[in-house]
Amino acid sequence: MAHVTVRLPRLLAGLIGGALETTVEADTLAAALDTLIARHPELGVHLFDESGKFRGHVLCFHNEDNTRWLPSLERPVKSGDVITIMQAVTGG
Repeated sequence: MAHVTVRLPRLLAGLIGGALETTVEADTLAAALDTLIARHPELGVHLFDESGKFRGHVLCFHNEDNTRWLPSLERPVKSGDVITIMQAVTGG
């Protein structure tokens, strides 16, 4: 299994003990995200809607690729890959 780094925005860091990143082991992007949520279930509601898709204000990148444009999250990952979660923030 690959060791993948997951980076989170500061707004969500408190849900994983204050860290801005964590490491998960997985073979696919989907499995990495599943592992992250299994380890930190409170993240699920902030990242995914009721249908299991990323919320509209959440962006996820696998290395440099926006996952929104991928046909599937069943994309293989390798050790050293980075998943970056970003949330749009509005207001003023």
